[in-house]
Order: sequence, then structure tokens, then C-alpha cells
Amino acid sequence: MIALVTGAGSGIGAAIAERLAQDGHRVAVNDLHVESARATAKRIADAGGEAHGFAADVSDEGAVEAMMEEVHGRFGAPEILVNNAGFGHQAPFLEITPAQFDRMFAVHVRGTYLMTRACLPAMLTAGQGIVVNVASQLGQIGGVELVHYAGAKAAIIGMTKSLAREVSGKGIRVNAVAPGPINTPLVEALSEEWKAAKKAELPLGRFGETEEIGGVVSFLCSPDAALFVGQTLGPNSGDVML
Repeated sequence: MIALVTGAGSGIGAAIAERLAQDGHRVAVNDLHVESARATAKRIADAGGEAHGFAADVSDEGAVEAMMEEVHGRFGAPEILVNNAGFGHQAPFLEITPAQFDRMFAVHVRGTYLMTRACLPAMLTAGQGIVVNVASQLGQIGGVELVHYAGAKAAIIGMTKSLAREVSGKGIRVNAVAPGPINTPLVEALSEEWKAAKKAELPLGRFGETEEIGGVVSFLCSPDAALFVGQTLGPNSGDVML
């Protein structure tokens, strides 16, 4: 199958792209920076997989349309879409500027919307497809000085459930993954005080690794997940127990 992974130039997205390639999928690697996308694609190719890097800001409608033309030209229509693109920012609520708030929702929420809108028609025509949205456990429980980030991730969870109800009967499985803290540059950018306090809260006592999230997404993209519809899986070190 053809898989498109956004924000896959590093971190969780790169691990997801690499795992899907290991599973035998042809992978379109998206990132805001083409060099990062190509670096992930090269690692996949060096390991014997098939991938190509594509640059686009997922919050930009024109950029998404242009990238999808490239993806279709090289691979065809994606049958798997993983909406992973995102970024982190930490600040007290009253210090979050409107521009920072808007950018957070643009990338996470608008980006998920635009990418799904771009891929869904072909999936509906084919009568099959898989969409996995990467949310966060903070979208379920909130986070101090992370109102804009947690709010955007909560919106993704709501979008996942609603779209699943709309298209699951048409052969499209839509689910979400809500990781806890994972050892990525995004988490490393948070304060040392926050990281120390967070680790102390976790029943597992540690943050996750990117490869562990790749494994969860691999499962959701496999036939073994045929009964999973509108679900939010929580690889979160025990931070959220549902």
C-alpha cells in the first residue's frame, strides 16, 4: 500500500514512516523542510524500502494541493494517511500570543483537516483506506502552560471520532494515537522542571521511544486492527488509563 506520513522528517513521524516501510508499504515522507523529508526517505531506501521526500506546510491549502500532485505522480493515491505534523510550545496562558495560538491550531488541526480532505476522495472511490491521527495524552487530560497545544490535540481526537462515524461504513478506518511524553526534540524543548515532574507522575517511570509509537501506528494500519474505529490508543507510560 501507499502510505503518506506528515511531519516525518524527524521524531515520531520519521519512526512511523520507517516502520511502515518495514511493513512493506511505499512511503511518501512529508516535512516542512525538504532536506529532512529526504533524509528520512534515504534511510528507508538504504534499509531496502521505497520512499520519497516531499515538502509542504500542511496548514497551507495551496502547498498541500501541490504536494499531493507530486505524490500522485510518483506513487499514486495514498491508501494510508498518518497525520503527524505538529510542533510544541510551552508558555503560561496569558503569555500565549494570538499568533502563537493560531499557528498551533493551523498546523495541528487545520493541517489534519486539509491532508485528510486531500486523501479521502480516492479512498472513498476505492472503498478502502486508513487514516491515523497523532494526538496526545495532553488532549485528554490537559497540561500546565500547554493550553494551546492540549486544545489542538483535543480537537484532533474529536475530529477522529466524528470522521470515523461518517466514513467507517464506506471502508475507511479512522483512529488516533495519543502518545505520552516521547523522547523527541519536541519534548526535549520543554523545561527540565516539567520533564522531571512528568516522569515522576508516570506509573512506568519513563518516557517512550519513537519506535514504540511507530509500532502502534503499524498495528492500526494492519488487518489486525479491523475492528478499531474511532479509537484513541494511548501509548503513554500509564499517564492516562481508559
